[in-house]
Amino acid sequence: MADLLIRDIDIIDGTGSAQYRGDVLVDGGRIAEITAPGAAPEADRVLDGGGNLVLAPGFIDMHAHSDLHLLTEPDHFPKLSQGITTEVIGQDGLSYAPNDPAALDIVRRQIAGWNGNPVDLDFSWRTVGEYLDRLDAGITPNAAYLVPQGTLRLMVVGSEQRAATAAEIEQMRELLARSLAEGAVGMSSGLTYTPGMYADTAELAALCEVVAEAGGFYAPHTRSYGAGALEAYAEMIDLARWTGCALHLTHATMNFGVNRGRAPEFLALVDAALADGCDISLDTYPYLPGATTLSALLPSWAMSGGPDAALERIADLDMRLRIAQDVNVHGSDGCHGVTVEWDTIQISGVANSELDRYIGRTLAEIAVDRDMPPVEVFFDLLTRDRLATSILQHVGHEENVRTIMRHGRHMGGSDALLVGERPHPRAWGTFPRYLGHYVRELGVLGLEDCVHHLTGRPAERLRLRDRGLIRSGYAADLVLFDPETVRDTATFDHPKQQAQGIPYVLVNGEFALDDGKPTGVRAGRALRMDSTRGETR
Repeated sequence: MADLLIRDIDIIDGTGSAQYRGDVLVDGGRIAEITAPGAAPEADRVLDGGGNLVLAPGFIDMHAHSDLHLLTEPDHFPKLSQGITTEVIGQDGLSYAPNDPAALDIVRRQIAGWNGNPVDLDFSWRTVGEYLDRLDAGITPNAAYLVPQGTLRLMVVGSEQRAATAAEIEQMRELLARSLAEGAVGMSSGLTYTPGMYADTAELAALCEVVAEAGGFYAPHTRSYGAGALEAYAEMIDLARWTGCALHLTHATMNFGVNRGRAPEFLALVDAALADGCDISLDTYPYLPGATTLSALLPSWAMSGGPDAALERIADLDMRLRIAQDVNVHGSDGCHGVTVEWDTIQISGVANSELDRYIGRTLAEIAVDRDMPPVEVFFDLLTRDRLATSILQHVGHEENVRTIMRHGRHMGGSDALLVGERPHPRAWGTFPRYLGHYVRELGVLGLEDCVHHLTGRPAERLRLRDRGLIRSGYAADLVLFDPETVRDTATFDHPKQQAQGIPYVLVNGEFALDDGKPTGVRAGRALRMDSTRGETR
């Protein structure tokens, strides 16, 4: 007998086509057969559709910051409970493979506000292949990895703000090629984060050529989502034109007051490039605020040399005055070229427990309570928390979110930070929010179309030849949800809340979520790109 029969269920197959009713037989981790209702043979376990559930491919999170959480909290309940069965990690140009000891130390401290910095985790891997092997030792969802361009630059050039030499660019190209050969699916950049943002367009093009040759894609966090956002997007699109590299514009937003209502201008750039034959896709999260680290607001010159050098500058009175001018008057490139609006910056997590009382509060509110300028609160928190503070940044626009969401190359990405006492609710609610709020309540997307955005379309971008659709022979990454009740319950005040209406999730044919409860079964694995075969498995 087969392992599982899902009987008499409405099937949304991930292609965007209308749903249909049938039986689905699962065996050996794969979809063994799809039949008319009542036609499939019995199985060891039978799960009835019950008239209210639909079956869809497991959701694919195109932008995840679970690089360490997968190892330290392998049950991965915040993501599993949303129906996510595959994540793309290594985002925003900074992650943990490849590495050398010096670069790893800097990365761990610089993005502690994204991922924490667990002292008891074994960081002994050095290559992408070794990191993927570590994931294979036991994770709940599947994971695909992007080579972080900022980490490459850190290993070869260092933390300094300078141009890379021709020899250094060649060394980065070799590291990148090796990492792609070991299974990474592409490369990411964080072009408002140091040291990746120190790379000029020519340096990025040299790396994109390597990605294109391997058949991967480039996923940049662009140089700005505020002032100069369109120019930043245009730079990335030009890279795709020049190098032939597939481009995935991750967390593709138009934020801050300067970009209210300007999403159509951004999409016009994308559509023109698509018409010219460029391979471009994009993802978004269905919320208005963003999330990052407090130190990300610093101007890039202040971070040159790494975290210790930045803290030394903050301690120097003349340097503090210069930083204050950038964030308050001129506009910091770390804050997307705009001045920091302190009432939009909300503390979501700290490493120093003495600062816990500030969690959930804006820097403007803290400044009033402490009777000091907000920029001095900024310096104080950065210093006392050793740059590890995480924040929410309330700078988005609903009309832009809806417009970009409707685009024919759009996919879902949570951009979720899983650390801190009050993380962004997208860590628990992104995918059910698409299905509940934007499909059922607002009708921005149709149900089958939305599922396509979250499954089949990202699987195509990742070149997953046997995932993302409900078809015989495909891996049984599956989610059952109730389209009438599915919704996010995570809020900004109470973000760690399980979504409603998603009772069952299977990863590689094993129940990871059963009747709304995690099973502890870790059937996920690293998904590796094989450029010789043109696919990821």
